[in-house]
Amino acid sequence: MEFSLPAWLGGLAGTIVAVAIYIPGIRVVVRRLRARAPTTLEARAAFEEKLSVARRIILGIGIAICATAGYWLGNAIGGMRG
Repeated sequence: MEFSLPAWLGGLAGTIVAVAIYIPGIRVVVRRLRARAPTTLEARAAFEEKLSVARRIILGIGIAICATAGYWLGNAIGGMRG
């Protein structure tokens, strides 16, 4: 595994893309889930806590996938010197 500048820039670009996809995508998902949310106070609090964890997991997975893909693309486009 080589840490070249194009690879790092590709990883950064992948992270930015992941966040750019996450922001509008999570709004749609949250809106749909909240429409089906429970009405009691205790159930609603539990639902909001689970939703918060789900948001973090989705963001983390998206960043991991897009940053990895960006790293590989940066390496491929920037050319590995060796």
